[in-house]
Amino acid sequence: MQSRALRYFLAVYDSCNLSVAAGQVHVTQPALSRAIRQLEEEMGVPLFERRPHGLEPTRFADILARHGRRMDMEYRHALAEIEMADGGAAAMLRIGAGPIWYSLILPSIFPDFLRENPKVRLKVQSGVISTLVPQLMAGQYDLICSTLDFPAQAGLVRESIFEVEHALIGRREHPLARRLVEQPDALSPQEIVGFSWIVLADDQVGTGRILSYFAAHELPPPLISIETSSPTHMFEMLSRGDWLAQIPRRLLPLAERYNLREFPVHGAFWSARAGICYRATDPPSLALLSLIRRIRETTEIRI
Repeated sequence: MQSRALRYFLAVYDSCNLSVAAGQVHVTQPALSRAIRQLEEEMGVPLFERRPHGLEPTRFADILARHGRRMDMEYRHALAEIEMADGGAAAMLRIGAGPIWYSLILPSIFPDFLRENPKVRLKVQSGVISTLVPQLMAGQYDLICSTLDFPAQAGLVRESIFEVEHALIGRREHPLARRLVEQPDALSPQEIVGFSWIVLADDQVGTGRILSYFAAHELPPPLISIETSSPTHMFEMLSRGDWLAQIPRRLLPLAERYNLREFPVHGAFWSARAGICYRATDPPSLALLSLIRRIRETTEIRI
């Protein structure tokens, strides 16, 4: 399949709308429609069902999209390495990062890495395990940095680097803070069950740990009031009301800037190993190998 045909297909697959996809790939809608029909003829199967509301991908399209994203990523890698070898444009590394990596660890690594690799461009997006792992497998990332609290996946290499412990936090004016001043003993599960929570959006693992904590103590699940994709937004909201949240303990200094504090509680919500993960099926580019080496060296010193 030609790279242009793949790019057209993925645009249609993601938008399920010919008009939107045509604008994204800068061709006319009739030309894009012809390209999709030609691709279906080449594959010998229907890729989309035409519906009144738009296009609906078939199971064949799902298969092609899964492999096509990896093909597109490899094509981009090849172009980037050729350009680097020829002294041309920068290579691109796409990185997905959990909160502690996104906020603390990677910002301490990137300056030295980019000084050593001035032709590399970095695209970094925050996320959680539930979103990062599928996106890595689909070829949308070259590397993810997160907790490794997920089952082993065929074709993925996981490298454990350090332990992450989570802590319960809230604002300093929270009723639980007053209770800790009057009685400095750790809070019981019964004391925190009545408060609402803020969690990271799509964080099925983290939210599941919260629910399991209360279930283990035979308590009803707490109310989840807000889901947000941004740790910064989480901190800002926590500073404005009596919600609770759980974050990696290493992020406590950042949370304190928002007038938040840790609430000691009986029993830990969870702890897990954190590290890096990449696809074993794709030969790592020179830029990716250099970044992995820098992560290993830096975390050995600072973590």
